[in-house]
Order: sequence, then structure tokens, then C-alpha cells
Amino acid sequence: MAEPSPHELEISCQQILLPDSSVYSVQWIDLPLEAALRANPAFLLQHYFKVVRRCTLGLITPVLEPYGVEFRVTGTRRALLAFSAARFEDDQGMQAVHLCISGGILVQPGECDSGMFSLLTTIGADHGRVTVQLSDYCPLLLGSRNPSRLRKLCYGMTQSFFHKVVTIRYLASLFRELCGVKARVAVRNVVVRQGTDI
Repeated sequence: MAEPSPHELEISCQQILLPDSSVYSVQWIDLPLEAALRANPAFLLQHYFKVVRRCTLGLITPVLEPYGVEFRVTGTRRALLAFSAARFEDDQGMQAVHLCISGGILVQPGECDSGMFSLLTTIGADHGRVTVQLSDYCPLLLGSRNPSRLRKLCYGMTQSFFHKVVTIRYLASLFRELCGVKARVAVRNVVVRQGTDI
């Protein structure tokens, strides 16, 4: 496969339902080593918050609380998604921040302690990679661990689509911020885990 040109950013992407009907979503970009070294977890998280506010035209506001993070409808205390306090990880060439889902109106009742959102930077010999990952998430739109075809379709056309758009814009914005270049984005579908495409 041909390498992307200096002004083309390739974003790898997979969004699937796992056999237990939880959501797995992953997207990543590769960065020059110097840029990747600046992509520490705290910076990645703050930049993600900024992009969420911008992509939703200010309708959704990430709010930091002593007990965690909530993505709220702006001007209310209604949390669309709630997470426990950020957990930071630093282990031999990999840095990450993990937010474990703890509630919110977009989560299935009874599944509020399932799911994790992660931002990761891995450093190689001559380049780095920033990855956005959502795993074991059980969205309200799917209804249960045994969702109907209609519910899957509804989720795929709404929340899943929105998450993908925000993540792609986030990674493109991150590339521009760290590399100083506004690149043309190409999305490449990849297979990381086995499941049903959303």
C-alpha cells in the first residue's frame, strides 16, 4: 500500500458490535515521533473535550467533577454519559488515560458499570500512534444485550455515526495541532476484533 502523502492524514477505523452486543470502536492516526512525544494523556483529554464542544456547537459540555467526568446537555445537570475519575497509565512506550463509564441517560439501565473510553499514545522507534478506543459500551438505543435489527440500525445511523464523526474530527484536529499541517483526511476501515459491523 502506498504511503499517505505529507498532506494526507490516514485515519484507521473499526466500529462493531461484539457477540455480547456491546460496542467496540477504535480509531487511530500515526504521527511523526516529535509530534507524538507531545501527545501526553492530559493534553489528549483536554483537546477531546474542546473538540466535543465545537462539534456539538456547544450543546454538550464536558464537566469535570471531583468524582469523575460528565458529558452534559449544556445548561443542565443531565449527564448523557458519566465516567469515573480519569485513570492515567504510563508503561514502557505507552501512555493512556482511561474513563470508565459509570452512568448517563445514553447507557442501558443495569449496564452503568460496563464500558471504557480510552485515549492512548504509543511510541515506536521512528513514529508514534494516537488511538481512541471505546470498549464494552452498552448504549440505551440497543435496549438490551439482545437488540433487534431495528435497534441496531437506529444506533448505527445516530449515536454510532456521531461518535465516528467526532472522533475523526478530533484526530484530524490533533494532527493539525501537533504537526502544524492541515491535512486531507482519508479513512481506512480495519479489522482489529471480530464482530458485527455497525
